[in-house]
Amino acid sequence: MKFGTRFLGYALLFLTTTASAQQTVKPVAKTAVAGKVWTPEKANAWYSRHQWLTGANYIPANAINQLEMWQAETFDPATIDKELGWAQGIGFNTMRVFLHSLAWKQDPQGFKKRVAQFLSIADKHGIQPMLVFFDDCWNKTPVAGKQPEPKPGIHNSGWMQDPGQPASNDAKLYPGLEKYVKDVLTTFKNDKRILLWDLYNEPGNSGKRDSSLALLAKVFQWAREVNPDQPVSAGLWNWDFEKLNAYQLANSDVITYHDYEEAPWHKRVIQLLKANGKPLICTEYMARTRNSQFATVLPLLKEQQVGAINWGFVAGKTNTIYAWDTPMPDGNEPKVWFHDIFRKDGTPYKEEEVALIKKLNGVQQ
Repeated sequence: MKFGTRFLGYALLFLTTTASAQQTVKPVAKTAVAGKVWTPEKANAWYSRHQWLTGANYIPANAINQLEMWQAETFDPATIDKELGWAQGIGFNTMRVFLHSLAWKQDPQGFKKRVAQFLSIADKHGIQPMLVFFDDCWNKTPVAGKQPEPKPGIHNSGWMQDPGQPASNDAKLYPGLEKYVKDVLTTFKNDKRILLWDLYNEPGNSGKRDSSLALLAKVFQWAREVNPDQPVSAGLWNWDFEKLNAYQLANSDVITYHDYEEAPWHKRVIQLLKANGKPLICTEYMARTRNSQFATVLPLLKEQQVGAINWGFVAGKTNTIYAWDTPMPDGNEPKVWFHDIFRKDGTPYKEEEVALIKKLNGVQQ
């Protein structure tokens, strides 16, 4: 999932947005969820009850997308158990995991049972995941059932948007999406195994821009009506999207964001976001060929007490060892992996990276 353009102007734009939040954000919040967003005091008290949060965006190596992970025919608790054991072994205490509305629509009760089973496995390994509802990234038309095979050397060739396009802009479909969101939230609203609800991944991506604001506002409204114990958020990711950024900042209980830039640029973003007074969790980072590296960014995030969730865990059918814009149609392994930490057999891609992660997480070696 791309972070956006790299130039100092985006930081200045964001600083302007933050400084004028009282003027530009409050009217939006009043029509949506005013009075229910967590205060900085409540958010910081929640954050202080957790150890430093570290983890990865997680999907099993044998799933190409969210549907293959969650559909009954391909849900694989044995693989999940094995891989989350590797996460526990390097000190990870959270994982970011994408749900999918079509998997729920097929069989709501079965879907929720599988989510509960996943949470039990994660809890066994000391992992408190955050769960993601909607997503504007990659393929626009999700279809339930058997999922496509990976295209050799193509990053996330089978990942599916949720609810997709044009569905995400069709207000006639919102009642069905509301039932999905509220059913899942109501079922798990008091579940201490869940860290946080990430309501919408990268709204405005795939050319949608501000058209995603309608569904973004709806999912926040639905979440506030359920009022879960866990915080809700939607991560900032592209500083060009002023309206979306302002809405996300105004309505998120804790501030989540994506940053695939080098450590000095990433530090500037942290400094700007800290002006909001709420805890920060970076829910996507680490793209080796862009010099967003564990060796440089992870120590920065710990020093700044920012939660650190990198993209990619086990190399598999998502093909995220390949870069976004550098396909390798022959399917050969790239000289430098873009994302991911482990090979399918559990051996690290880079021993020194795993050693660093363990050290920062206080795992004895």
